[in-house]
Amino acid sequence: MGERTLLVTGGAGFIGGNFVGLTVGDHEVVNLDALTYAGNLETVEEAFGRPDHIFIQGDIGDRNLVPKLLSQYRPRAVVNFAAETHVDRSIDGPEAFVETNVLATQRLLASCLEHWRSIEDPEEREAFRFLHVSTDEVYGALGQTGYFTEKSPYRPNSPYSASKAASDHFVRAYHHTYGLPTLTTNCSNNYGPYQFPEKLIPLVISAALAGKPLPVYGDGGQVRDWLYVGDHCRAILRVLEGGVPGEVYNVGGHNEKTNLETVRYICTLLDRLVPDSPHAPHANLIEFVTDRPGHDRRYAIDAGRMERDLGWTPDETFESGMEKTVLWYLENRWWSEAVMEGKYSGERLGTEETGLDSGE
Repeated sequence: MGERTLLVTGGAGFIGGNFVGLTVGDHEVVNLDALTYAGNLETVEEAFGRPDHIFIQGDIGDRNLVPKLLSQYRPRAVVNFAAETHVDRSIDGPEAFVETNVLATQRLLASCLEHWRSIEDPEEREAFRFLHVSTDEVYGALGQTGYFTEKSPYRPNSPYSASKAASDHFVRAYHHTYGLPTLTTNCSNNYGPYQFPEKLIPLVISAALAGKPLPVYGDGGQVRDWLYVGDHCRAILRVLEGGVPGEVYNVGGHNEKTNLETVRYICTLLDRLVPDSPHAPHANLIEFVTDRPGHDRRYAIDAGRMERDLGWTPDETFESGMEKTVLWYLENRWWSEAVMEGKYSGERLGTEETGLDSGE
């Protein structure tokens, strides 16, 4: 272990697991995950058994465990994916989001600050980074025009986005107050393999194949900028490599779609890729339900700084990334079924009482 080592928190979740899969081999990864409902070791199954992947089950807020890991493995960077992320869950129970996204993140920052201060080698100390993965939802909602930039004011509208905004502020404060070399990325909506089945895209796929209703919130006109998870993971690596400590980088896919457009496109793909489905045309399963409280109307990211400063642009279009994603879920139905049966009670999956949002 050494200069190539990364401590990845939340590395058994959706984005974190994809990041681990991308980086193992080029980096040695210490993967810390509490394995709450959205964590799944099958997401990183291919990394197990490799000498450059070490999995530890634990909490980022554990002030005994995290310092031990930092001291033992001496990572060159900590990449923090660990978070509660589902908006509907935050509305039902906001305290869990405060505990994980705010309090535990602050404890993680404190552990990293102590470790960074203890590094005696000047080059190792200079190279250390704490990268915090956040969301565009901290900026609130846009009108029909305009884009979120790194200078946009924070105006969170849900308990989830409020908790992520608070964590962003703590990351900023630890840099400006204590000098900890932090980086923050605010990304648009991710999609791709291994996404938890309560989120929009995997939920639409599984519900449509089962002939269940596809309930869409409100009129389905909420606009989201979709980002393929592999592109997001590459962006995080670029920020680690070239980002300026203390700075924020917005990561977007340049793929604005309404929720209804997204659901209909998935249905179109399923019609083509599963021609023998008894439920085709799958768009006939769409039903409109009462909108959820505080549902932001439009998000859109200006990722120009990533392109100008770090040379990053997404590889996938909405169409290419969505087809890859649908094909993955069709080829790996066992994964969604195992998660739904063993990790999740299913009380919100495919019910008429709950609409399909953008899966933030």
